[in-house]
Amino acid sequence: MASGIFALLDDIAALMDDVVVMSKVATKKTAGILGDDLAVNAEKASGFVSSREIPVLWAITKGSFLNKLIILPLAFLLSYYVPWVITAVLILGAVYLAYEAAEKIYEYIVPHPKAVSVTEGVELSPEELVTQEKAKVKAAILTDFILSVEIVIIALGTVLEKTITTQILVVTFIAFLATIGVYGIVAAIVRMDDLGVVLTKRKSKVAKSFGELLIKTLPLVIKGLAFVGTIALILVAGGIFVHNIEAVHHVLEGLPAIVGEFIAGLVGGVLVFFVMKGVKLVWKAVKR
Repeated sequence: MASGIFALLDDIAALMDDVVVMSKVATKKTAGILGDDLAVNAEKASGFVSSREIPVLWAITKGSFLNKLIILPLAFLLSYYVPWVITAVLILGAVYLAYEAAEKIYEYIVPHPKAVSVTEGVELSPEELVTQEKAKVKAAILTDFILSVEIVIIALGTVLEKTITTQILVVTFIAFLATIGVYGIVAAIVRMDDLGVVLTKRKSKVAKSFGELLIKTLPLVIKGLAFVGTIALILVAGGIFVHNIEAVHHVLEGLPAIVGEFIAGLVGGVLVFFVMKGVKLVWKAVKR
């Protein structure tokens, strides 16, 4: 009996050790997506009146948890019964990420009208505020769903050779850590300006200066995250292309890993972007 218990404990210890090791690997693999997730949600959670920022962020967070509860079981079922689908979804997801990065670069280079956000300076009726808030929350949850699929699939791709138990533990840990970590940081970011306002009302010159710095820094932080997130998208997509498409790997194998992944992601994104532009133009012509 005692030897059986010790053997069980040893198996559990070995399993947890494997989970810890693979969780570290999966975290590194999904870091790029998490960076973009952070940038996107920081942008979407800002632009509301101060009193609504946290409630809006909490609504998005709950939606993110629901997304994970939907995605995780489906991913594990696919991994167990048709594991090749995971690789296919991984590549399709990389195509989407590369396209998104290329689209962001295009929007940065080519001038385009910016969406009007809800601010305290805009006089809107309570009904209009609620409508705009719900629309923005819905859009944020949809974006989170797409990014969550990528996070889960990339994390799952790192443990496909492991047992289903290890897969479930590692991927579930990464998925919910992503939600807690990302939205916790986003909450801190969107409240930076409010903390700055509080500090500017203090008598201390140091506090006032620091408060003004926080207020001025918030837009720069969000822009910086957007830039880092775009680069991360290119690298993540490129890494998936290089490691899962033999032809791409063969062409770029002589280059340093990060350079090859960047080239693969950027070229793939540009190609998909122009294809999508062409499809949209053809569709418009057909509708006319």
